[in-house]
Amino acid sequence: MKRLDLKKQILLLMAVFLLSVSPLSASDIWVSVSGNDKNEGTQVDPLQTLNAALRMAREYRRTNHSGVEDGIIIHLKGGEYHLYEPIFIRPEDSGTPGSPTLITAASDENVVLSGGVEIKNWKKKGKFWVADVPDFNGCPLNFRQLWINGAKAVRARDVSDFEQMNRILSCDVRNQILWVPASAVKKIAKARHAEMVLHEMWCVSNLRIKSIKMHGDSAAVRFCDPESKIQFEHPWPRPMVTSNGHNSAFYLTNAHELLDEPGEWFEDTDTRKLYYYPRPGEKIKCAVVPAIETLVRIEGTLERPVRHVAFKNIRFNYTTWMRPSLKGHVPLQAGMYLIDAYRITPKMKRSGDNYLLDNQDWLGRPTAAICVKASSDITFDRCCFEHLGSSGVDYEWATEGGRINGCTFRDIAGNAIVTGSFSTDAQETHSSYDPLDRREVCSGLDITDNYITDVSNEDWGTVGICAGFVSDIRIEHNEISEVSYTGINLGWGWNRTIGCMRNNLVKANLIYHYAKHMYDVAGIYTLGAQPNTLITDNCVYGIYHPGYAHDPKHWFYLYTDEGSSFITVRDNWTESEKFLKNANGPGNIWENNGPMVDSKIKTVAGLEKAYFDIK
Repeated sequence: MKRLDLKKQILLLMAVFLLSVSPLSASDIWVSVSGNDKNEGTQVDPLQTLNAALRMAREYRRTNHSGVEDGIIIHLKGGEYHLYEPIFIRPEDSGTPGSPTLITAASDENVVLSGGVEIKNWKKKGKFWVADVPDFNGCPLNFRQLWINGAKAVRARDVSDFEQMNRILSCDVRNQILWVPASAVKKIAKARHAEMVLHEMWCVSNLRIKSIKMHGDSAAVRFCDPESKIQFEHPWPRPMVTSNGHNSAFYLTNAHELLDEPGEWFEDTDTRKLYYYPRPGEKIKCAVVPAIETLVRIEGTLERPVRHVAFKNIRFNYTTWMRPSLKGHVPLQAGMYLIDAYRITPKMKRSGDNYLLDNQDWLGRPTAAICVKASSDITFDRCCFEHLGSSGVDYEWATEGGRINGCTFRDIAGNAIVTGSFSTDAQETHSSYDPLDRREVCSGLDITDNYITDVSNEDWGTVGICAGFVSDIRIEHNEISEVSYTGINLGWGWNRTIGCMRNNLVKANLIYHYAKHMYDVAGIYTLGAQPNTLITDNCVYGIYHPGYAHDPKHWFYLYTDEGSSFITVRDNWTESEKFLKNANGPGNIWENNGPMVDSKIKTVAGLEKAYFDIK
């Protein structure tokens, strides 16, 4: 009898063990940085990569595995998951309305999807710390950012205080020369890969210097192509040369000769050495450079979109953007860079009552940490986007619905959130966008309760939330601060013709400490015809006053720019009634905006709930 009892006990223990190693249900897949992709994907036997988990989820759905009708949850255990290429989520990874694919941090663990590479083996050399730049995935590692102990270091430049930037003397369009003071460029006259960052009204251009020739107290600076051709042919925005001496400012970067301030760094791409000038008493505990441009790519087709995928409580860290190092960067607006642009004579007559057009522009689009195309109901909930070399999240084309909610965007070189077309490569950007197949339009996206700060910190002409040709979008209860240009950009096209834009809502957002570097600016800015669009209950205050802005008076709290039509701007609290309605179309309504608005709007605007420690 005792032997039978012992046998029963052994069987019971085995049953408990089997239950412990099996997943909570067939829809739960577990991943750990210390796992193995040959494992079963259970909580105690996890996979190692998100790619392997997505493949397992795909097979579960394909074979109608037991439990998938309740949805698939991929649990990422705490740790940093280093990526060598973007995670690619495709139509086969789709869930259904009642059975989504959820990728989430396990419990309250800190989960990071990272495109960063740690630089190790630093050696002291004089006043600098020096390290070898390793290969990455079999290729030379290229980057434009460095983070030391979690803080962004400064790429070596000629000024520490931007108010001390030099100014151009003149612009020779015919010969593609910028004339500058010889004293400004003397130090880098022989530097091989130096760059100029040129302030141009509402954008900055990144120009790779080709040659510098001294002519007395002036110097002729020429640039590499394609940016030189574009820079000197495009009419807007232009470098400023004024009679009162308020010419465009610039700073120089990316030369060893400029490495003269603590906190600065320089990469010698010829010797593949990385130099860092430490701050007093600073020790390098962790040095990270970004290795890839995109962390997650979600892309389907119009016929087979990716559907019902969500990320929750995930941190997305460390991306770069290498185009400025390879081809320069000459933007038109909001970071959208020119691939061709020139003035036209005589001016072009456009349809309807649009103004005559004096220039033609075709655009490219900066990369993003998250790129979403041809997808439906893609959600980011309580995620954090930090240390990024270009845009954060970009719902680029043919997206329906979806939500970006409760997320933090911080320390980002470009736009935090981007959505909608800004004209395809083949479409001239001043034309109305109304595709025959309406599925191409980004529509129905909710951008709510996000905290956005210290973004646009390299590409100064970028913004907090940038929405182009969109419809039925909701931008509500976001807090935006410390941005170089505009807080929220809504619309595109400089055109009164009604196209795809309509039914957009910008409500109860808190925007402050904006226009840190650029003017021709507003807390909230619109372009183009947008029937039934409402801007209401927002609070805007605290604009910066940079001394190098092209026109010190050309700033606003609210700004409806060219073609803005059929938009209602109502009940927005601002410090004063400093607004601009420039070349607007018909149907706009302005009601009760300014400091007289009920103070409750100030109290209610901004975050309803903070999901991260954002202070």
